[in-house]
Order: sequence, then structure tokens, then C-alpha cells
Amino acid sequence: MGIGVLLKYKSMLPVTAATPMVTMGEGDTPLVRASKLGKELGAELFFKLEGCNPTGSFKDRGMVVTVAKAVESGSKAIMCASTGNTSASAAAYGARCGLQTVVIIPKGKIALGKFAQAIVYGARIINITGNFDDALKIVLSLTQNHPVTLVNSLNPHRIEGQKTAAFEIVDELGDAPDYLFIPVGNAGNITAYWKGFKEYKVRGLALKTPKMMGFQAEGAAPIVRGYPVEKPQTIATAIRIGNPASWKSAVAARDESGGVIDMVSDEEILHAYRLMATREGVFGEPASAASYAGVLKMSRQGTDFTGKRIVCVVTGTGLKDPDTAIKQSEAFVELPPDLAAVESALGWRKSRV
Repeated sequence: MGIGVLLKYKSMLPVTAATPMVTMGEGDTPLVRASKLGKELGAELFFKLEGCNPTGSFKDRGMVVTVAKAVESGSKAIMCASTGNTSASAAAYGARCGLQTVVIIPKGKIALGKFAQAIVYGARIINITGNFDDALKIVLSLTQNHPVTLVNSLNPHRIEGQKTAAFEIVDELGDAPDYLFIPVGNAGNITAYWKGFKEYKVRGLALKTPKMMGFQAEGAAPIVRGYPVEKPQTIATAIRIGNPASWKSAVAARDESGGVIDMVSDEEILHAYRLMATREGVFGEPASAASYAGVLKMSRQGTDFTGKRIVCVVTGTGLKDPDTAIKQSEAFVELPPDLAAVESALGWRKSRV
């Protein structure tokens, strides 16, 4: 049974004697070696499965700290803008702590698996006919003018909780990897991982820090293009963000680590999504595949990963967006309940039975 990030990493987090030790077992997620895909690169390749958190995404790490600090401060309500995962996590931890949760989401721009979570956890949901950036502007105004706590990644407690994933990687590998590949949407996660790796190095718990390799979707790549994208478009809904809140800190993580922030197309994302599932049994939501898609892109462009240790962050479970999985599948065979017909369709020899 996981003890949760607040207790496990208490000395590295903004925890006081008054902070409630809230947990639903978040953190301690698997770091899975991708033997077949790694062999093709000549590298040690690992997938950090953040979809194994309680609500199915990395958001729970930051949310547990943020909500605990909200309770500590006496807050009775929390609020966020979301493309899905943040709303699910906020609603779950809000329910756990008896707080009212309000989420503002762009209508029709959220995967149904995530929307269902926010509904069932009892959040007050407001749909707007705009995008995530529009929703965040409204939330920022409301949280500044009403007694409700902002729980988007602009709240520094979110970054504090999310950095614990970097701690876990070092704890398991014995040091930081050479490269950390990660999807970039609102850019809080790349910021958090870099903060975590730096803190572990300063404390002597890691000998090095990794190159931070962030990847945006081509249709939602404001950091790569150098300007906000007014109408971001990508199949990867979790990173469909045109003006990241943590833009500057993400660029700092890139520059300080000697890494890159680049972009991958939806086709590259879906190719990586399928390879992860069919070759290694790892089912992440489309945005999660941007990390491995980035590895493949850099390899094609000539980066030599031979002998390197690479970690790809799989930010959320594929069950967050089952529609994409179904749409990407081949047509299903439909047959009568007849043994011979099934054998024939499978290309197997006729049964003797």
C-alpha cells in the first residue's frame, strides 16, 4: 500500500505540522523497462507509468499537495480550468477532503473518460465555448475575486507535488537518466521534473541531472513557434494548449539542462501510441505518446542514443481516451457462432474436435 507523496517526501515538500497528510496512494508509480523498443535504439529505455496514480494521471501528485495546503489554509472550495486530467484530479481530491470543486472546461474539447471522472466525483462543471486558455483566464479572475483556491499549475504547490516523480526515478535507477522525454502542454510538468532533479542533485542524492526533452503537438506548439497559438489543434487533448502558463520555466528547464523543446505531429504521436501498446504493453493516452514520439523523431534525425539511459513519461492512462483507441483500430471481424468459420478467419487448421 502506497503511503503517498506527502508522507514519503515530507522533508522535500512545503509541509508543516498543520498540513493534513491526505493520500489516496498517489505516487510510487512503475518505471517499466521497454526492452524491445530500447534494443532498437541501443539504449536503456524506460516508461514512467503515471497513469497508475489514483485518477489515472500525473496530476494527482501535485493535486494532493495543493488540496492539502488549501485545507490547511481554511479554504472551502477549489477551482481549475482543464482539458481533462486536472479536473478529474481536483474533483477527486476535493471530494476526499470535503471541498466544493468547480471546473471550467472547453466544451467538446475534453476526452469523455476524463469528463466522466469530473462528473462522478461531484464537481460543479461549467462548459465554455472557447479553448483552455479562455477557461484559464476566467478561472484566474474568479479565484482572485472570490474565496476559492486556484489549483491549476500556476499554484506553486502543484509543481512541488509533481517534482516527486523525478525523486522516484532517481530512487529506482540510482541516479538521474541521461534524457527525460516528456509531453509539454501547460508546461508545469517539465518545470516540476527539472526542479526535482536539481533538488536531488543539490542534496547529493543524484550525481547528475538529465537533458530535459519536451515535446508539444505540432498543432499546439507555442513554445516551439515562439508565440501563442490562438486555436490549438491536436488529437492529444491533454496538451491542446496555446499559451502555456509555465512557458518561461519550461524554457528555463530546457536551457539549463541542455535539452530541447520540439514538436511532433499527430501522425507521429499515434505511431508512437501504437508501438508502445503493441510492442511493450503500455497503453497511454495520446498526449502521453508525445514523449516516445520525440525519441523516435530525434533518432530519425540522427541523435545517437547508444548506451544512454532514457526515461519517457507516460502522463496518463489510455483509458482516459478510449474513443481514440477504438477509432484507430481496424474493422472488427463479425462471424456466426461457428467453429469452422472462426478457424478459417484466423487462418488456423481445421480442428479435429
